[in-house]
Formats: sequence, C-alpha cells, structure tokens
Amino acid sequence: MANGIERLVFIGMLFSIQNILMVQSQQQVPCLYVFGDSLFDNGNNNNLSTTARANYYPYGIDYGNGNEPTGRFTNGRNIVDYLAEFLGFEHPIPPFANATRDDIQNGVNYASGGAGILNNTGINLGERIPMNYQLINHRLTSLRLVNRQNLGKCLYIINVGSNDYINNYYLPGSQTSTQFTPGEFADILIQNYTAQLQTLYNLGARKIAVFSVGLIGCVLQMIKSHSPPTGSGCVDSINYAVILFNNKLKELVVQLNTQIRDATFTYIDSFAISTSGNLIARGVKVATAPCCMVSTITGQCAENPTKPLCNNRNEYVFFDNFHPTSIVISATAASAYNGLSPLIVNPINIHDLALAILPTKSLY
Repeated sequence: MANGIERLVFIGMLFSIQNILMVQSQQQVPCLYVFGDSLFDNGNNNNLSTTARANYYPYGIDYGNGNEPTGRFTNGRNIVDYLAEFLGFEHPIPPFANATRDDIQNGVNYASGGAGILNNTGINLGERIPMNYQLINHRLTSLRLVNRQNLGKCLYIINVGSNDYINNYYLPGSQTSTQFTPGEFADILIQNYTAQLQTLYNLGARKIAVFSVGLIGCVLQMIKSHSPPTGSGCVDSINYAVILFNNKLKELVVQLNTQIRDATFTYIDSFAISTSGNLIARGVKVATAPCCMVSTITGQCAENPTKPLCNNRNEYVFFDNFHPTSIVISATAASAYNGLSPLIVNPINIHDLALAILPTKSLY
C-alpha cells in the first residue's frame, strides 16, 4: 500500500467538486431509497440500544445551523445528503425510524450503523438493522405508497459490507476468520447479497447503485487493533480480503445486468475512489488522528469528551476512528454521482443512472 495521506480509506477522492454538474433544480427521480450502514445512516439507530449511534455532540456540529446531532456519523452531511442534493431533492431523505406517510413518497433511508449483509454482523454493538431487515422495512414502505408504479423509476443506493469485516470477520476474538478463509467468506457474503439484490428487484427496484467496501484496512481503529507491520501504514491483509469481495461484487453486477434486462445495476468502487486523488491539494493534512476525542471502547467520538474538538475539521480525514469528515464525504459523493472513469463507476455513474430510460413492464 502507498504511504501517507493517499493510502487512507475514503480519502483518495476525485476532489475537483467544482467540475461536478451543478446541483439540479429539478428532481431527477421521483424517489430515493437508501440501504446500508453508518456511512449512510441518518438517525435510524438513535433510539436503539446500541453503541453504534451518533445522536450526541460532537456529531453533527457542522450540520444545518450547527451542532445538530441527528444521528449522522460525521461532523456534517453524509454521502446520501450530498447525493440527494445533487439529484435535485429539496430536503434530505428521512430515516425510516420517523418517516411520515407523506415523507415516504419521496424516499426513505433505511441504513443502520453496524449493519451488515449477514444478520449476525455487528451483534457486538447491540441493536442494529441488518440488510435483510432493511428490506423488510422497505416492503412495508412500498405497501404505503400512493403510486407504487413509481418504484421502478426511483433510485436505490446501497452501501453495505464493511461491518461484515470490521464487526464480524476481523473482530478480535471472532471465530469467523478461523472457520473460513477470506475467499470463502467473500463467497458467503456474495451469496447473501445476491439474494438481497434479487429481493429488492422483486419489490420493484430497477435503478440500483451498489457501493463497494472501501480501504477499511486503513481505518484508524483497524490499524490500532490489528497492529500493522512496521513501515506499513495500513493492515494490508484486511485490504486484500476486501479486494476479493469487491471483485466478486463487481462480477455480480455484470451478471445481474446480463440476466435482468429491465433493470440497471451500477457498481461504485469506493476502494478505487480511495486511492485515486490528492487530498493535499484540498488542504487536508491530518490523516493519522481523528478530529474528535474517541472512546477507547468504541472508537467513536466520546460522549463526554475531556479534550476539545479540532477546529480545522476541513484539514482532517477522519472525524472519529471509523468515519470520515464531511469534506471527504462530499468528494466521495461527487465521484459517485459524476465520475467518468470505469475504474470508479461501472457501467455508469449515479447521474446517468438516475436519467436512464429503462424497458418497462407492470410491477403490480
């Protein structure tokens, strides 16, 4: 792995946000449905009995009017917030936990911190909403829609899989890594993910963007807990395991696009985005420490910090030991929405997916 800032998770973005298409004044899709983990969660875990929540200071310090800990695992907006803005949505997509009947007509965010592809992923954190249960929640939502035919025109975005490694396979003391090789575990994840994507299709989804797992071997908490060899900035073995999964996920997207003719799946390569850009040009300088004081137990921001929060948050890669700052997140969203390289978006970016005209057939 490369050394320095360019080797870290989430950080090697295409940072030329000024080159992104202007934020759309007209909504590009009738609704946006979101699935995933803490990178997408905007409040679904707030009332759960879990350590994977972010509804307390200093999370949200730069959100809205300032100091609004809504449940987003960063200092400001998350990826979904930026994507919703790029797509022309007037308001952020609401969390399923408190979405009203009127809200759900424009979309719902089902993502849950600590969630994984597997149901038992993240059990060490407490309550969370695994991908299978997020799909159940979406089924409930679909039954409440005024116009269910819109489901095929809506956009579906998924970011899941990181916790299956962080809070399952590579969890200290976990037996999963002794039972399965990295390749075998990747196969298990893909088998389950395939069924989940098929379920989503059966529920009416036709425009689906799937984010890969990023460079989680370069996350501060993983470096701390797995002690990479001297001279290596990341835990290379973890990143290599992630590559196995991502390659299989990319193949799955190709397979689904071949087999399902009235839908389009696209692959957003978070791993490639993480190694493709130059943070230094954006003024980001700190890549080896979090912005907030972190809990020694959870690796997230401490609820009652005894040390001040960093003031120069736009110079930090990580807000806590797991999650990036909002400036890094904004660039991730920009690459996913407007990226042109097939190494990052394949076969198309989210902007083109939203505008794609697909063959239609009655869903109900």
